[in-house]
This record gives sequence, structure tokens and C-alpha cells, in this order.
Amino acid sequence: MLEDSHDKFQQFISKYKKMSSKKRVCIIGAGMAGLTALKNSLEHDLEAVAYERHTAVGGTWIYMERKEGESEEDVHSSMYQGLHTNLPKEVMGFPDYDFDTNIEESFISSELVLEYLQNYAEHFELTPYIKLEHEIIRVQPRSVGWEVIVHDLKGDKYFVEFFDFVLVCNGHFTTPMYPNTEGLDTYQGKRLHSHLYRTPDIFKGHNVLVVGGGPSGIDIVHHIYQHAEHVYFSHHLESEPRMDFMPNVTQKPDILRFTEDGAIFKDESSAAFSFVIFCTGYKYTFPFLSVDCGLNLDVNWIYPLYKHCLNINRPTMAIIGLPHQICPAQLFDLQARFVLAFFSEHKALPSRADMLAEMEADMQERWANGVSKRMAHKMGVKQFDYYEDLAVTAGIAKLKPVISKMMKACSRRYIFELDTYRLKRYKVLDDENFVRID
Repeated sequence: MLEDSHDKFQQFISKYKKMSSKKRVCIIGAGMAGLTALKNSLEHDLEAVAYERHTAVGGTWIYMERKEGESEEDVHSSMYQGLHTNLPKEVMGFPDYDFDTNIEESFISSELVLEYLQNYAEHFELTPYIKLEHEIIRVQPRSVGWEVIVHDLKGDKYFVEFFDFVLVCNGHFTTPMYPNTEGLDTYQGKRLHSHLYRTPDIFKGHNVLVVGGGPSGIDIVHHIYQHAEHVYFSHHLESEPRMDFMPNVTQKPDILRFTEDGAIFKDESSAAFSFVIFCTGYKYTFPFLSVDCGLNLDVNWIYPLYKHCLNINRPTMAIIGLPHQICPAQLFDLQARFVLAFFSEHKALPSRADMLAEMEADMQERWANGVSKRMAHKMGVKQFDYYEDLAVTAGIAKLKPVISKMMKACSRRYIFELDTYRLKRYKVLDDENFVRID
């Protein structure tokens, strides 16, 4: 039975007034973002608890199959067999914990990334503060702090906790986004979102259409071409990826409309295929946030947020990990340190009006440059200015210059050197310099 929330709340307030020690922070998720949020919260002398609905830490880096009867959203991870990182491990780690130096290659398997995250949790002694198989059901603001309803999945019990701060770290690779393309309902072949792609063998003998020119689309084309009869790759990248080493791959523009057995493309060409894989991104979802948390969701634009992470309406809540086309672990750690500088009152927040004005100016520039609400938190080439801005604004340690230099050196190599770029190795010499070993 769920305990009476009013009584629990009054007990919490009474206890809160008597205690002048540590403030409490709820961290939702124990993937890459949640782990660094937890580690940094503890270093800021907060009483921190991380809730993870699955049986282990690691988030999207955990490989899991879809079980019978599960919906797409029930499968939290999008990890597929044989995935290797498209960034070198030298920029994939957190700033204060390196990958095992005995790993010679730079572009490593997902299993090694998962092992790294597990080692990170062990190294910083985070395990006692992580509650596995605990799902957050609702987060709701109170007059003081936040009320959080938690479901203990293993014991099938519900309970209420109260916190001063909330860090949302639930990731955004769980709820697939599909295009609204004419004729899709009439298409008779099989369809799959990259979220549920696991192995290439199911495409043996099939003509396959892969839709979407992001890293996952390009990588899946590379994964399946030796198994499929023929692969059509539909995208609108400004520069056409070099795929001449894959003789059974044909690049196509965007789809004009689907037909019963294939599609007609915007160049008026057509193709027949029996399988389509949508590599068309994900929806941001926060089903546990009550409507009075102060955040709005418009397609994939979450607002109002200060610097794409801090809830302007209720600045004791932040979302870690919204931006994409970034350096993940480094950004997650930086965002966590950024918001904790304000939570801990080491840095004073700007006024609500100033935060709103800055957000408005940022978004107006994005809209003017053709950025859609679907891509509202995209960084790409803007990421380096963003990292600098976060650090300077909060007065915290910046990213090491070598990280940005390596990121720029690796940029878009997966498009033009798909067959060879993962064979390269990188070595960090110091905080400023690196070398590439061919």
C-alpha cells in the first residue's frame, strides 16, 4: 500500500527543520549520465540516491533482447550485437577516470564501454547509493522540495520519498520516432526501428531499405550489407558517404512515398524491398514528471531550460544529457557539475527573467538557422562553445583542450572513411596534445 503522502510529507518537513546537515538529491537512472550525476552529487556533500529500473547499471550500453509481449518502449536499450564506438575511447571516458590503458584499440566494443561504467561505479564506491530494480512513478513539487513515488519492482511495493533536488538522467534512446511519410500504411513488407535492431542475419535474402543518415543508419548499413541481398540507403546528408566498398548498397534521396512493395524517392526513382529499418531517432519522454514540474515538451524541445539542462521554473530540478551530437561522458559530467554549482549555492543563479531571455535568444537563433523542434537540443559544431559556456558560467573546471581537439579530428570520419576509420588509434600525450597512430 502506498503510505499517506500528506503524513509522510509532514514527517519529512519536521525532520527537515530539525536537521541542518545534508540536503537530498534524487537521481533518476544509473546509466552514463546517472552515474556521473551520482558521483558528483556525493562530492558536493549531498545525500544522493540513484534509482535504476533495470537489474544493473549501464543504461543504453546494456544489451537486451525484446521479450515476448513487450512494447518497443519496454526495451530500454538500443544496443545491438557487434556495435563499436564511433568515437575513440580517449574521448569516451569521464575526465577523472580513464579507460584501461591495456586496451590497445581506440574504437572499442559496447561490452568494454559497459565494463568501464561498472568499473567507474566500483572505483568511486557508488554502489551503496544505487537502488536497482526501482522505477520512478511520479515526481511532483511540494512547497519545500520534491515528492517522489518509487516502485520497488522486485518486492512489488510502492513508497514515497522527499528530496531537495532532482536530477533526471533517464536517457533518450528508448521511445522510437517514425517519419510521417505518405503511403507508409500501405507498405506490406516488414518494418523495424533501429531501437530493436540486434543482429544482421534476419536480413538474409532480403532487399532492405535503411532510412536515416545519422551514425546509426550508416553503421547499420555497414552491418547488414554482407547479409542482405541489396541495401537501399535513404538520407539527405549534404555530403554523400563513401560506400563504394559495399557493392550491393545504393544510396537514395528522401522518400516521396511508400508503395505496397517499396518506395518512390524524391528523385522519382523507385525501389522494391521486403524490409525497412527506420534509423529516424527518438522521442524525449518523461512520463514520471507531473504536469506542475514546470517543464513543457513540444516535439523534442523541452523548455524552459537554462543552458539546455536547468529547469528555469523550478531550478532545483535539472535534466542531464539532453543535447546530442556531443561527447557524451564529458558533457554529462560537465552538466552535472554545472547544475550542482547552483544547487550547492557555490554559484548564484541569474534571475528567472535573465535565464528566460538567454534561452529565448538561443532558440531564436536555432530556429532562424533552420533547426527544427525535433532537433532543438542538437549541438554538433556548437558543442565546443557550449562546453566553454557551461564551465565559465558556473565557475567550474573546463574540458581539457585535448578532448575538443580529438573530437574535431574525428568529426565525420565515419562518413568518408567508414571502412577504415575504426582501425586508427589515438594516444593522449597531455592535456593539450594527442597523436593518431595509423
